[in-house]
Amino acid sequence: MSEKLSQFAGQNYLNLESYRKNGNAVATPVWFAEEGGSLYIYSLANAGKVKRIRNNPLVRVTPCDMRGRPKGEWVEGRARILDAAEAERAHKLLDRKYGLMKKIGGLNSRLMKRERAAIAIELE
Repeated sequence: MSEKLSQFAGQNYLNLESYRKNGNAVATPVWFAEEGGSLYIYSLANAGKVKRIRNNPLVRVTPCDMRGRPKGEWVEGRARILDAAEAERAHKLLDRKYGLMKKIGGLNSRLMKRERAAIAIELE
């Protein structure tokens, strides 16, 4: 495991910094799972972070607490929205890590007919 990736081991949240079209950064704490050197997150498909990543895949991440306070070093990365098959795998990883809380959130999204997006982040 790389030094950049090792700081995320055992953490529950990462702070995702994505960029508006004007270049201003927006940081958001999110749940994540790691596999094979990639970090996986999910969000509502119409959320600002998803729109920002579609416009600019460059991001920064750091482990953080649930309020977004950094607990490590910021690392640059590249994010991409996953297709359906990859998204299913990402959701399984997140379900395994966060258990019932993640499954309840997923059920709520389905009942409310809210589309979700899964995102992979490759650290640079």
